[in-house]
Amino acid sequence: MPIRKLLIIASLSASSALAAPTIDPQFGDHSVVQRGRPVLLNGTAAPGERLTISFAGAKRLATADSNGRWHAQFPPRAEGQPFTIRVVGQDGTATANDVVIGDVWLCSGQSNMEYPLFRALGYEATKAADDPDLRLMKVPHQVADKVQTNFKDVPAWKVSSPDAGANFSAACYFMVRQLRETEKVPIGAIDDSWGATPIRQWMDETSVRNGGEGALADLVDLQQTNPTTAMRAFGEIWASWWRGQAHDTAGQEPWHASDRLQWKAVPKIDYWDAWAPEWKSFDGAVWFRRRLTVTPAQAAQGATLSLGIIDDMDQTWVNGVPVGGTNDWAAQRVYPIPAGVLKPGANEIVIYVRDNFGPGGFAGPADKVKLALAGGEILSLPDGWQYSVIDSLVGAPPTPPWTGVASVSKIYNAMIAPLGQLGLKGIAWYQGEADVGVPGYDRRLAAWIADWRKQFRDPQLPFLIVGLAGWGKQSAKPVESGWAALIDEQRKAVQRDPRTALISAIDLGNPTDIHPSDKQSVGRRLAFAAEQLVYGDPAGKVGPLPLSASRSGNSVVVHFSKRLKTLSGASAIGFELCAATLESCRFADARARGDAVAVAVDGQPVTRVRYAWADYPIVNLYDEDLLPVPVFELPVQ
Repeated sequence: MPIRKLLIIASLSASSALAAPTIDPQFGDHSVVQRGRPVLLNGTAAPGERLTISFAGAKRLATADSNGRWHAQFPPRAEGQPFTIRVVGQDGTATANDVVIGDVWLCSGQSNMEYPLFRALGYEATKAADDPDLRLMKVPHQVADKVQTNFKDVPAWKVSSPDAGANFSAACYFMVRQLRETEKVPIGAIDDSWGATPIRQWMDETSVRNGGEGALADLVDLQQTNPTTAMRAFGEIWASWWRGQAHDTAGQEPWHASDRLQWKAVPKIDYWDAWAPEWKSFDGAVWFRRRLTVTPAQAAQGATLSLGIIDDMDQTWVNGVPVGGTNDWAAQRVYPIPAGVLKPGANEIVIYVRDNFGPGGFAGPADKVKLALAGGEILSLPDGWQYSVIDSLVGAPPTPPWTGVASVSKIYNAMIAPLGQLGLKGIAWYQGEADVGVPGYDRRLAAWIADWRKQFRDPQLPFLIVGLAGWGKQSAKPVESGWAALIDEQRKAVQRDPRTALISAIDLGNPTDIHPSDKQSVGRRLAFAAEQLVYGDPAGKVGPLPLSASRSGNSVVVHFSKRLKTLSGASAIGFELCAATLESCRFADARARGDAVAVAVDGQPVTRVRYAWADYPIVNLYDEDLLPVPVFELPVQ
């Protein structure tokens, strides 16, 4: 056969293979399809191709649209197994085998939801069991600038086994394992999570704006057309945050007046864990600076500043001008320096570096740290750096909304949108650490819930919200706490929405580890809440919530949704009475009385009552199901 003819045949075969129909992975082999809901199957095929889709004894005809997407809807079904989904077109056939009907749970959030089963407390005794009716799907990390209909990195369902479950979300696994025991139906669990992510990453752009972060969405749009202007605008946001934290005035910040700080020589460009023994456990923030001299000819050029890796986040200035910032422990920092920023003679680079946990610092390596002038000349900067440690009372800063995991909607676009209108039983959410210090989380949480209910076509879709576990400094006196404030905002959002539940984990934390390992208790409490809120089991257990606080004689009485009791003592510890200021807050004796707590007043002014208001509070107030009272602040009526 002539070579030309062979090439034509090969080309036609390749085209046919590329156009062969597919089934979206959420409906692939071993998948679980939500019972009792209309079933909308999806996939790809050649644009305009006519298809026959078979599922559970029924058939539908469909035509792929101009984007190569097909859709076919089937009526609701009760639980059953197993079925095959078959898609037949002129260019080929696609099948999904061992498909069961049951309940589908989507588990999402940041690192405490992503925390894998193999790292959980008691893993050897609790590793995933062989269960043919429990199916697990983990969505790989991926991002996209625009909403996607297909996963770039395709997930797959696996039948539960020790190997399949080892890297799956521990909290999610423990929840669905318990639900398998109580509900006796097949369950599919989807682990769609990513550490260190703010909630805005999990929302479409419209919902980000509805949640009150429209200015950040505007910055992302600006960055796509004018990166330099966007960085300088973000620099103003960062500067405003710093001045509020450090009480610096404009022009006196470290990037403008670095000599106000105390500086030491950097031992070497490397993770600071390698500097000296006392740095091995350091998680915090440090200023770095480097001065250099350039000629008039060099100063007239634009340049590129390369810093290597900085773990976890940085914000960088040259001569007081913000030139870059990234929140990504593994990303190479390469920042453009516009012409006019460098000046003849002395110049200064100042970098804010913050590490949240694990190894951290200005990692480099040293040979990556350099200034590349537009004309081709390279100025190496491997040494001569100095550092100054930042007070630990200064909290975590904002990060540019277009970089790393701190961006807007990119994770939603790539990891949630491709799920389409998937039928779900409910959603478990463990996130918020990355939003600490940014007020308005209750508004963002409500906007996110509305967004996902719209996508998954269910205005009553239930959400189980895990309150943050305690982490950080313990305190013997009343303090302000961004950690507590965020948990309180989680509570407020839940109490406004009857199809949500708050799962308090305040007593499950670790003061020195933001990732506590007792995920089995988290999963058990999630399952308790699901049994009541989602499955309507009157024996299910949802934790207590504060309802109101009012003055009554010599007490402030706080009413709750359930009866309470104290452990290891007659008094409930952690209650504070406050007026307007932090200085007015003081601990107060409190006693549980049925579904109320009486807090003794002391003759001083009181307008609000707080409970467990610290990064890592000690608590002993529980309901009769041994579920803890969450962090809260209420006005006293």
